[in-house]
Amino acid sequence: MNDDVLSWLHSFAAQGIRLNLENTKDLLRRLGDPHLSMRYIHVAGTDGKGSISSCTASILISSGIKTGLYTSPHVEELSERITVNGEKITDAETKKLLTTIRVCVGEMEAEGLVPTFFEIVTALAFLHFRNKSVEYAVMEVGMGGRLDSTNVITPEVCVIGNISMDHTEYLGDTIEKIAFEKAGIIKPGVPCVTLNKDSAFSVLKRVAEERCAPITRIDPSNIRITKAGVGGVDFLYKEERYHVSIPGSRQADNASMAIEAVSKLNIYGQCLRCNVKKGLRDVRWPCRLEKIEGLPMILDVTHTAAGSEALADDIAKLYGKVDVVIGMLKDKDAQAMAESLSKVSDRVFISALGTERSADPDVLRGIFCKRFQETTACRSVSDAMDLAMRSRRNNDILVTGSFHTTEEAIGWLKRTYPGYWTYSQRNTAGEHIREDHRKV
Repeated sequence: MNDDVLSWLHSFAAQGIRLNLENTKDLLRRLGDPHLSMRYIHVAGTDGKGSISSCTASILISSGIKTGLYTSPHVEELSERITVNGEKITDAETKKLLTTIRVCVGEMEAEGLVPTFFEIVTALAFLHFRNKSVEYAVMEVGMGGRLDSTNVITPEVCVIGNISMDHTEYLGDTIEKIAFEKAGIIKPGVPCVTLNKDSAFSVLKRVAEERCAPITRIDPSNIRITKAGVGGVDFLYKEERYHVSIPGSRQADNASMAIEAVSKLNIYGQCLRCNVKKGLRDVRWPCRLEKIEGLPMILDVTHTAAGSEALADDIAKLYGKVDVVIGMLKDKDAQAMAESLSKVSDRVFISALGTERSADPDVLRGIFCKRFQETTACRSVSDAMDLAMRSRRNNDILVTGSFHTTEEAIGWLKRTYPGYWTYSQRNTAGEHIREDHRKV
């Protein structure tokens, strides 16, 4: 990709996070309102919204619907965020569209309006989907919902996954306040699907009623896991059997929300009903309890308190005791992460991350040492991976704590096993292409 265009885009990261819709609306207007050319499913939540989005998109794709999927953040490449029928946006397409966007952003800047990185990438997604004649786009909220850049759409259905404490400096310091921000994606008359508990659901229900939007709260007793393994989860939803090919017991909840969401679409009876099971079987979502074939390593991007509790439960069932490599951002709940992960580990290798938002590994060590028998602070994820592998006994190594952690771990894997690990060739369906099946 043209370094100049990419450098221009990343320069907007300095704008940080700005929750409002005006810049996005202004930019899209200058681009010809590309978001008005397709239909949508909108997905919010604290935990699992990426999995819900990928399950929903996979069902649509399996049904022959030209489907866009917009998610964030990415693990390795920006192109992971924007796919059509599972194909990532190409470097050439990104360069061409960013060149167009750059002109409009220049006009905005001349008027004193400076968009953020996320606002520009959201516009990039809408433009790409329009150019590809996408019929339905599944849009994952970046943060919150009410003032998130994706909230310029009117979907056919919205989904609000599990709500827990995260981004409290932006969204509020209680579940109820955060739920109100998530509820901002509920549109007048548009069905909403959720699985939230009373504290969050009461807020969602009130907002839905105010907007005359029918809301479906899935009954947890209608979801029953029959088998959970490395290859995914077998479960019953309303006594119907399904398999979702993303590991982790919470994926039964996420898949059930996707099932319920697509059932609300206008085209459900025409072509979706018969392809729901196939879509869930075909779905892939990297770095969610992902066991690396042939290596003693599990990658997971969990970074919230609720997510870490679920992760520990699944690790205990699938792998037993593990060693942990972890790096975290400084605004995350390290106490909760330490408490959850100590249930499945005695040894932790704590790393700094290559971002200014990284938590200090010595500070993290002070927290983790209260829960773990062995704690080691490292300067980088690479150093942590080296040390964890050299000192490994019989345990697998769980790499977690942040998208940044898994990204840097993948970089280490590529350097350490260059003929074995070809993650960059992996497609958005999660396929692995191996050139050399060396075992460790």
